[in-house]
Amino acid sequence: MNTFGRNFRISIFGESHGTGIGVVLDGVPAGLELSEKDFESDILRRQSGKRGTSSRHESDRPQIISGVFAGHATGAPIAVFFLNEDVKPADYKLFKEIPRPGHADFAAGVKWHDFNDIRGGGHFSGRLTLPIVAAGAAAKKILAGYGIAITASLTEIGGVLRSEALARAVRKAGGSPREKHLSGIPDENIGSGNPEQCHFSDAELWKPELDAAETEGDSLGGVAECVVANVPVGLGEPFFDSVESLVSHAVFSIPGVRGIEFGDGFASARMKGSEHNDPIISFDGKTSRNGAGGINGGLTNGNPVVFRVAFKPASSISGLQRTYNFTRGEVSDLKISGRHDTCFALRAPVVVEAMTAIVLADLAASLR
Repeated sequence: MNTFGRNFRISIFGESHGTGIGVVLDGVPAGLELSEKDFESDILRRQSGKRGTSSRHESDRPQIISGVFAGHATGAPIAVFFLNEDVKPADYKLFKEIPRPGHADFAAGVKWHDFNDIRGGGHFSGRLTLPIVAAGAAAKKILAGYGIAITASLTEIGGVLRSEALARAVRKAGGSPREKHLSGIPDENIGSGNPEQCHFSDAELWKPELDAAETEGDSLGGVAECVVANVPVGLGEPFFDSVESLVSHAVFSIPGVRGIEFGDGFASARMKGSEHNDPIISFDGKTSRNGAGGINGGLTNGNPVVFRVAFKPASSISGLQRTYNFTRGEVSDLKISGRHDTCFALRAPVVVEAMTAIVLADLAASLR
């Protein structure tokens, strides 16, 4: 339901436009240094307000209300709370009568006999990823004690690969000083001219796609890749608690996820065994390639865990849509107002990191 994990367990609560949202963490080791500041950097990565994201402005200020004393975890459950401040519930009154395409409005209304909170998607909202990110920050601190590091980044938006977007940005920035100025890309972002050494934000890289979608009143999806480094051999269990099973379970809990693949993923179906196998080249299990994504038999094999996550385009778009009107008993026009992301995948990498950290912190309890 709203709880995940066994040894490191999280429970999320709240609704998008209710009083607030939060998470309860159970299993944080006593003595772990923890304060509100530990959540800040990841929370900022998830925050809205940048190009391509919602204009909803929340301070997202975490309040630790239990489980921490004098800057250290006590061993008791830790509760972290976030106040909802910039709420506009009136924007959502219509959706009981006319459920939005692609949202949980209809299914949730049937399941809970229309007692569900419709405002901003209620408990189904992407806003609930904020307490997930907070839980992930605590999980990362636990994993750091084992040297485990997690990094996720966008590899694709709107069908345009990062490599293509980087090459385009470098070409655009590599012209005359006047052309660089008109492009709006600061000189310090250009680096050496090598695409891999240039530092553009995701919103800058995919600006043409984001601008076009916004102009059309539409939205875009994307793909994030996650890499977990320094993973010890043997985390996970066969079959139902395999690392892939648990990570997939957690990642698919993120609103808007439509697919996940590990290592070679779906491409492995078009390969031969000789191509897909990972030859072991050292005593510690390191391999010459990583088609398995760092996992064999559901267990980590000592190589980096690598997987990719597909995010759908946001369902709330400003363009006109056709859907069923339950008051009129017919299909009619729907134009959604309010504040929505053109591409919520821009805010997703840190959420993917958080879910991964939560899973691995749960499994890493076996290392203590």
